[in-house]
Amino acid sequence: MKNNQQADWKEIEDKAKAAFIGVALGDALGATTEFMTPREIKVQFGVHNQIIGKGWLYLKPGQVTDDTEMSVWMGRAIRNSKGWHLSAIADAFAGWMKSRPVDIGSTCARGIRNYIVHHSLEVRPSRWDAGNGALMRMVPVALYTLGDEECLGKYAVEQAHLTHNNPLSDAACIFWGRLVHRAVMGATLDQLRILADDFVAGHPEFGYHPYPGNSSAYVVDTVQTVFHFLFSTTTFEECLINTVNQGGDADTTGALAGMLAGALYGVRGLPKRWVKRLDPKVYAEVPGLAEYLVNNSPIAKTSKRINC
Repeated sequence: MKNNQQADWKEIEDKAKAAFIGVALGDALGATTEFMTPREIKVQFGVHNQIIGKGWLYLKPGQVTDDTEMSVWMGRAIRNSKGWHLSAIADAFAGWMKSRPVDIGSTCARGIRNYIVHHSLEVRPSRWDAGNGALMRMVPVALYTLGDEECLGKYAVEQAHLTHNNPLSDAACIFWGRLVHRAVMGATLDQLRILADDFVAGHPEFGYHPYPGNSSAYVVDTVQTVFHFLFSTTTFEECLINTVNQGGDADTTGALAGMLAGALYGVRGLPKRWVKRLDPKVYAEVPGLAEYLVNNSPIAKTSKRINC
């Protein structure tokens, strides 16, 4: 690589790391206000802007939940199996569930049990599977497929269908990966907004302007919430604070806002006080996973591409 190419690649690695760390930061920040209403948050905290743990799960400060944990276990599976092997990811999810995580969504738990019992890598299509459980764990997919949208679409849906088989979930997962790709490669906030508006034109269910104000685990509400606060703010910190103070499924909206805002603003945009509060084991592992994934993505390969 020439010097300017090296500089560009360092920036890509930086944004990839920030996207994965951003998931953990948003998860840890948002878990405190999960299931609360904006009014309840205002009464208790004024503005919730510190990583303090607690919440309905009684977490330690900096502790993360299923959003980060499933992403980490998927990233490990890709690294340890040296490629995309859906059965390895399913095994990882099974191992994670058996480890007795602090929280696990009902749809994810049902899908993982389906794999453990029936060895099935795909749950049946269901109108009730339009939750955000497949979307929340998209960061390793996006980083590993950087430079190849065909692989992104294939892998996003495959991992989603381990637990969630629904057209709205599929569409959100694929598009989220595209946004991460663009942000990591240097797209601006305005450019991401144009992409989001094009997506909404084709999928009007996800329309976020005017913002409906719902922040539930329904994937449409989740996407609308993150889009609204991502595109109405100009820093990582402001985006995440506004997102998690909306309450609802705040650990997941926080994690997803952190994924996109991290990819957009890079490591320098991450508040140091939050990074210092993050579970040290998570912070020790996540940047290395991000670096592995992006350095083994199609765009990182000069002589060969990942073979879907």
